[in-house]
Amino acid sequence: MQSVIHPLPFVGTGTAQSVVAQHFGEPNCGRKVYVQAALHADEIPAMLVATRLREKLLVLEAQGRLRAQVVLLSVANPLGLNQWLMGAPQGRFELASGRNYNRSFPMLFDAIVERLERQPGQLSDDVARNRDRVRAAWRDALLARPATDAFGALQSLLMLQAFDADIVLDLHCSREAAMHLYTGDECWPAAEPLARYLGSTANLLALDSGAHSFDEAQSYTWYRVRQHFGAKYPMPSGPVSVTIEHRGQRDVSYAQAEADASAIMQYLTYTGDVDGQVSPLPDLPYPATPLAGSEQFRAPSAGVLVHRATLGALIEVGQPVFDIVDPITGDVTTLVSRTQGVMYMRRDVRFVNAGDPLGRVTGHRAQRTGMLLGA
Repeated sequence: MQSVIHPLPFVGTGTAQSVVAQHFGEPNCGRKVYVQAALHADEIPAMLVATRLREKLLVLEAQGRLRAQVVLLSVANPLGLNQWLMGAPQGRFELASGRNYNRSFPMLFDAIVERLERQPGQLSDDVARNRDRVRAAWRDALLARPATDAFGALQSLLMLQAFDADIVLDLHCSREAAMHLYTGDECWPAAEPLARYLGSTANLLALDSGAHSFDEAQSYTWYRVRQHFGAKYPMPSGPVSVTIEHRGQRDVSYAQAEADASAIMQYLTYTGDVDGQVSPLPDLPYPATPLAGSEQFRAPSAGVLVHRATLGALIEVGQPVFDIVDPITGDVTTLVSRTQGVMYMRRDVRFVNAGDPLGRVTGHRAQRTGMLLGA
């Protein structure tokens, strides 16, 4: 293993922060797997999974069983991890600006195309050569992108670690949640085995969620490149880029971390990036659904929140899912589902104000447009 320390600029007078990337296997071996944890900083289950992955990768590297270079960032966001308020971590947003650390990643399709078209002959009938040319143009575009603050510098750094990977796994967690994942429609056939090994209860698909999240910055950029050049030049499918939600913030245990890390290694064995016996594919707990089909519940009034549905349960149309109890009058407002699907995430704070998000249920039919992910 080789540890590479990447200092972050713009972090404030008299302070220093850096991102540590751990490299396993041989570089330039033809395959690359990129894994990062806790982009939303206080996602502790994801960090613990990353420590288990590190242990497994050290063993596999010593045994000569890695068939890909693996780059692991166990703490992808030291900026957010250093934001605390009255004893609680505040890692989802940059406190100085309110920006979400997993939104508005650079989508550099236009810059990539401009660089490739500037010099005729860059692309050919060789799909591997075209992949390398796209990656080179992408790297140049990332390096040319100016960063004026720590937020932008972190995003550029993470993109530079991942843009040339064949598999990109972004490890997160939610507030309270069942195991679930987000990926692109085109990534799903290759990502489905991962969902099976993880026992993912909900799998939310979107070509473009409108959020420019980290996983989409990889897969959607490649999709647009293929749409632009594909009629003339063969293009690879791009990376399998997936956001994995390792349940809720309090779901921190050695047993769960070990199971999740083992599932990821089973997937990498399935893809041929680890030399070993491929495990049989488990059943998929629930079919994949469009992200646009998920029903998102919001509080119509303030009050005590009572959950009426179990995480991971199949919800029927008309089933009560939340009660809001007025603490002064005792009046109860019940919210029922308009969708049949799985309750895959919900709020952890048991008091709400009007408009607060309460939870989400998957759905098979698109019912939302625009920004499909939350703030």
